[in-house]
Amino acid sequence: MLNLSLEIIAVITAILYLVLAAKEDVKCWYAAIISSSLYFYIMLNAGLLMEAILQVFYIGMAIYGWKQWNKLSDEQYEIRIKKWKKINHLFAVGIVIILAIISKDILEEYTNAAFPFLDALTTFGAIVTTYMVAKKIIENWIYWFVIDSISIYLFYSRELYLTSILFFIYLIIIIFGYKSWNKKLKRK
Repeated sequence: MLNLSLEIIAVITAILYLVLAAKEDVKCWYAAIISSSLYFYIMLNAGLLMEAILQVFYIGMAIYGWKQWNKLSDEQYEIRIKKWKKINHLFAVGIVIILAIISKDILEEYTNAAFPFLDALTTFGAIVTTYMVAKKIIENWIYWFVIDSISIYLFYSRELYLTSILFFIYLIIIIFGYKSWNKKLKRK
């Protein structure tokens, strides 16, 4: 019962994070810290070790993102939505795949982690993509769509049904987030 209650709160704050991020509202980072703290415990109990470690990273990135976005109030510094060059994407995707393969091998050898490759792939993909959000790289929404699509299967298979639904809802919010950021990018 406690795990279900924690998962409900984690889901609500995770949705709040994404909605606020789509609106470029700095308060999104507070919701991220709460959600990630709860999901650390949830993922650890579900045997998704990389996802649990990812939550610690998310907390750190939420603090970093909050600091970055708070600089918006300083007129001399503003983070604007921007695009990455193709080489940035090739590098990012290549690093994610290489790290996922290495992690899969380590997890298979030394742990009983569930779905080691998918767990590592979504984890390292999310690390790169969270950095992209903090830097307001518009393609973050596309990366999230791929990562969250894989995550739906991953969480459903571990009987984290509410979290699977959350990630399905994310897919819908991602579309709106991309459209919102794209409008702002075109205006600049």
